Amino acid sequence: MAYEAKDFSNILGMEGFSDTLLNNHFTLYRGYVTSTNKLLDTLSKMLTEGQTATPEFAELKRRFGWEFDGMRLHELYFENLGGQGGVDREGSLVRKLTEDFGSYEAWEKDFKSTGAMRGIGWAVLYQDSATGRLINFWINEHDVGHPAGCRPLLVMDVFEHAYMTDYGVKRPDYIEAFFKNINWQAVEKRLG
Repeated sequence: MAYEAKDFSNILGMEGFSDTLLNNHFTLYRGYVTSTNKLLDTLSKMLTEGQTATPEFAELKRRFGWEFDGMRLHELYFENLGGQGGVDREGSLVRKLTEDFGSYEAWEKDFKSTGAMRGIGWAVLYQDSATGRLINFWINEHDVGHPAGCRPLLVMDVFEHAYMTDYGVKRPDYIEAFFKNINWQAVEKRLG
């Protein structure tokens, strides 16, 4: 069963994100979907043909994590955009953020600081499935650094393609625009 690219055109027209930026980003995402499907087909064929002990199989298996996680992280990112209002200060997400960070404001400062760090990657609010604790993580590459057994709640892309068209090197301005457009209902639904 092949993966199909999801349609995120509903977030076009968001304040702070040009349609050019978003359409380019959607194209990049569709590339991850296409590459994921091609790799699955190729790996399946290699398995059937008994080519699993080859360097080619090993490299494609390693590459698969990059493509699959690139696909999935972009889906989570686009899904947690398009919000019109602020976070529900009485909701379970804010209660949990306050419990784990001391206050919503402390969490937000930590998340924004994580996203503003030098380098390319992702800022992700994860929930530890074992304890329920919320933790902000820096993910350097799509397939490296994800905490085992944790659920991503809020995903922010901080690779240059996510903001350079509209903001140049002003990543903090992009982060502010991101926060104005968070779909907090989608994030809250991910909370376990």
